[in-house]
Amino acid sequence: MSRTRIVLLVLAVAALATVLFVFDARALLRSALDFIQGLGVWGPVIFVALYIVATVLFVPGSALTLGAGALFGVTLGSVLVSIGATLGATAAFLVGRYLARDWVGAKIEGNASFAAIDRAVAAEGWKIVGLTRLSPVFPFSLLNYAFGLTRVSLRDYVLASWIGMMPGTVMYVYLGSLARVAGERTRTPGEWALYGVGLLATIVVTVFVTRLARAALAKRAPTNPAA
Repeated sequence: MSRTRIVLLVLAVAALATVLFVFDARALLRSALDFIQGLGVWGPVIFVALYIVATVLFVPGSALTLGAGALFGVTLGSVLVSIGATLGATAAFLVGRYLARDWVGAKIEGNASFAAIDRAVAAEGWKIVGLTRLSPVFPFSLLNYAFGLTRVSLRDYVLASWIGMMPGTVMYVYLGSLARVAGERTRTPGEWALYGVGLLATIVVTVFVTRLARAALAKRAPTNPAA
């Protein structure tokens, strides 16, 4: 990539970051979701693009993920969030590896958790990426950039991130879809019971997987440097 393109990319990101800082990022996302709802077939495409930008700019994706459930339903919403989150995480990974190594290094310098992850990635690669995606302990946005400084390959990073983010994605999209269901025709008590059971099952599975991931990370990436 030429220096001119790099400068333009940095300026574009800086401009978007300034807008999100000056204005209420969450309010902007809600407005964007309202706009996307009226775009018809282009809605899913714009949604994925918005999710990528939000991920790169450290904007929490929870509002977008819930919005995907409300706008597109569980199945399509989960697919779109999965694509957007994975592409956004990949973009941040590439920025951290090739364009902003010094900045990312300064952000995580002295952080025992990231130091432990770095050592664990060196030993087990994609497994640690997947486990951190399953565990909510680590900040998602910064972790995207931080992995760019490790020795994990792009292929392993993308695949492990995609799989590891899936349980949480489905749970939040399911939660968001309930708003869509509530706005449609009147549901019978039996239908609401089925939705409730489905939501409960999704939450239980997600929590169970998260606990397993946290326990596995505690063994593979202890935060005590002497471990």
